[in-house]
Amino acid sequence: MNLTSCTAIAGTNIALVKYWGKRDSVLNLPAAGSLSLTLRELDTRTTVRFGAHLGPTDRVRLNGQDADEDVRLRVVAFLDLVRAQAGISTPAEVVTENSVPTAAGLASSASGFAALALAASRAAGLSLEPSALSALARRGSGSAARSIFGGLVEMQAGSNPDGSDAFARPLPEADSWPLRLVVAVTSENRKAIGSTEAMRRTEQTSPFYKGWIDSVDGDLRDARAAIAERDLGRLGLVAERSALRMHASALAADPPILYWSTATLAAMETVRQLRARHVEAYFTIDAGPHVKVLCDLRHVIAVEAALAKTPGVLRTIVASPGRGARVLQETTA
Repeated sequence: MNLTSCTAIAGTNIALVKYWGKRDSVLNLPAAGSLSLTLRELDTRTTVRFGAHLGPTDRVRLNGQDADEDVRLRVVAFLDLVRAQAGISTPAEVVTENSVPTAAGLASSASGFAALALAASRAAGLSLEPSALSALARRGSGSAARSIFGGLVEMQAGSNPDGSDAFARPLPEADSWPLRLVVAVTSENRKAIGSTEAMRRTEQTSPFYKGWIDSVDGDLRDARAAIAERDLGRLGLVAERSALRMHASALAADPPILYWSTATLAAMETVRQLRARHVEAYFTIDAGPHVKVLCDLRHVIAVEAALAKTPGVLRTIVASPGRGARVLQETTA
């Protein structure tokens, strides 16, 4: 089997119907489905090469520096999955450049593990079908399964114990819909508690967790219908409802999990004021303090300007629907 060096890129994605909870933590299987928008402007570029000359252990570099030990171990564990599937034991070098702030609530793990899944599998000599690549990316990060595809994407929770039916699929009926997502960045710091630990605590201690999981199928049905009809208002209200329910379940955990800041609340109020002025804008919030606002191209200037003036908002990012994970360069070793 020929080993190669492969460079791949993947955009992050923001869930409109949230992923929050696992039915199997070892296989990283979600407890419910989810639906997201892959973005063009926030991405991860990763190069993986395998070679015995690299030494006895894997090397992992992130944004020009050696990755910290927690990140390195997580990447090595993922590389072990790829090596097992490819039938090799060769050490690897991983070099990643991330335009998404790491562990800040902007879904850096989604783009990171999607790019890693594609680059590592191709470098190891594998050529996986998109659904299989999505399932592989899921093993690194549940949200990464969605970043294999572009635009609006639905993640299937599946029911098989081995996770063989737990992968994402694109929603082509949304192609060419001129959606925009304006990100109100409210902090430059790493979040205090990671998503995996927060999900675990919510599942184990929140009295609202079951209600949250039971609500997801209805949100997915409403979101699919809104997308089929190109109804931004309906999709936006689903996104707000899903985000608030997710955070409510986390707030009820013991001890409680609160990602919001005063700037988060101020940005949410800005969105409500925009709608009162007949500007279609709808917020969503992931496991972090940032507010992402869904709108269409006609209103993006007004939305961005209003968020930029909101107290506590440090900067804004205007993002558009992006492509799925793809290979940029591949060289046979």
